Formats: sequence, structure tokens, C-alpha cells
Amino acid sequence: MFDWQDLYFFTVLARTQSLSGAARELQVEHATVGRRIDALEKTLGLRLVDRLPRSRPLTDEGRALARLTGTMENIAKDVNQLSRMASIEVEGTVRVSAPPSMAIYCIAPRIAVLREAHPKLNVVLLPSLSVAALDKGEADIALRTVRPDESALVRRKIGVVKFALYGTAEFSTRPPQQWSFIGYDQNRDHLPQQQWLHQLRRHRPIVFSSSDLTSQQMAARFGVGAVVLPTTVGDNDTLLQRLPVDSEPPIRDIWMAVYPDLRRSPSVKTVMEFLVECIQQEPHLRN
Repeated sequence: MFDWQDLYFFTVLARTQSLSGAARELQVEHATVGRRIDALEKTLGLRLVDRLPRSRPLTDEGRALARLTGTMENIAKDVNQLSRMASIEVEGTVRVSAPPSMAIYCIAPRIAVLREAHPKLNVVLLPSLSVAALDKGEADIALRTVRPDESALVRRKIGVVKFALYGTAEFSTRPPQQWSFIGYDQNRDHLPQQQWLHQLRRHRPIVFSSSDLTSQQMAARFGVGAVVLPTTVGDNDTLLQRLPVDSEPPIRDIWMAVYPDLRRSPSVKTVMEFLVECIQQEPHLRN
């Protein structure tokens, strides 16, 4: 079996076309390059270069071998880069803004996996319906259900949020005309899920409002009314069940946004990959 280091020296010589060029790039003496080529020729039983006074042109066999090993340098660079990235310890604090339902039911339960892989990495999770101002440092990474319009941001669609109407088993036995409803306060009437709720209820009353989705869910569990929830929340609540509706619920895209400079940070990049994995592992949030 040939020595891979001998083969690597040959690929550099084949590209530079001279002992001196190869020696400069490899940062060794001319004689070292020569010895490596001699050893490779001996092992392979081939004459790879013509030994002229001022150059080392490849023979036919040398050119054939050079074509086979043309990607070897790129592979070596990729391996070195992988080694350097692996040696960079991922640590520090990364702030993530996300909608509350996503933060509580999808991201937080999987933080232990991230901690096990990167014990020095600290994620600060900021559940909020408000759009975090990344340019003001309110967060490093933002998950949003509205497409970011800031031109300087790197944005990527990573999933979807689906909705349904839920109530208790007892509540579902009531005549639909007697249903009451739970929703956000009027400040959230612009939300597609709130608009869908108004469309469903028509003249029927909203009897409880809250800016907090968990409060709405808890009220629904005690039979206060029907509530619109993300399916990742409602379908996993054993005390609630889907209620029949006569219109299609809204679907909202999930966008991940970050500034380019921050994306180059190993810690931010690691958390971004973790967030994508969280979304992809949750059946209700996959595209």
C-alpha cells in the first residue's frame, strides 16, 4: 500500500509543475519532495515524472495519476476545515425569540439534547408574540410567523404553524349555537388565527380574552369555551379535542431570521441548526 503523504506530495508537484514550486507550497526542502516522489514510484512500480535538469514534467502514467487524484487536495482542505471547526468549542449565550407555543411545546423540551452536546452553550429563550428587534440586540435569532422584511437579515422558511378549534369532550356535546369562545384581546385582532376565530363564532360571544395562549388553553380545559390553538398544542392536550368547523383554518409560515455577521459565530450557527431540527422533528410544524 502506498503512503498517502507521498501521494499528496505528488498532487502538489503535478499542479505546480516544479520541485521548487512544490517545495515552497509544502514548506519543505526540494530533496524532500524528490524523496517522496521516488518512494511513490517505487511503491507503484511506475515512472511518474521525467527527471530533466530544470523541471519534472509528468510522464503519461503521471498525468493519468494526476487526473485520478485531482480532488485529493480539496478533500484534504475539507478534512482540515472540519478538524478546525470541531476544535472550536461552542460556548457563550445565544438569545432566541420565538412564538410562545413554539418556545414552550417544541424548543424547550429539546434543550436537554443541545445541552448534552454543548454543555457550555447557554440558550436564552424569549417567548413572545411581538417581533423582536434584532437590530437592537433584543435577540440573536428570531423565529417568526411573519416573513421578515428587513433586507439586511438572512431569512429561511423552516416550517408551518397549523391551527384548529378545540374544546372539552363535555363542551363538544353542546349545540353549536350555544358555544362560547375564548380568544386574544382586541390588540391581537390582526392575527390570522384571531380573524378565523371571529369568522367561526359569527354572532356568538367571546367570554374570555387573554394575551397569553396558555391562559386561553387552561380556560378551555375547564369548559369556559372553544379556543383556537396551534395543532402542536391542542392535539397534544388530552383534555381537549378538535371541534368541527365549516371553514379551513389558517396556516402560518415559520421564518428563521439572523444577521449575517452573527450567523458566522459557531455558537449561533449551532443554535440555528438546533432550531431547524426542533421544527423538523415536530410533525405538526413540518412543511
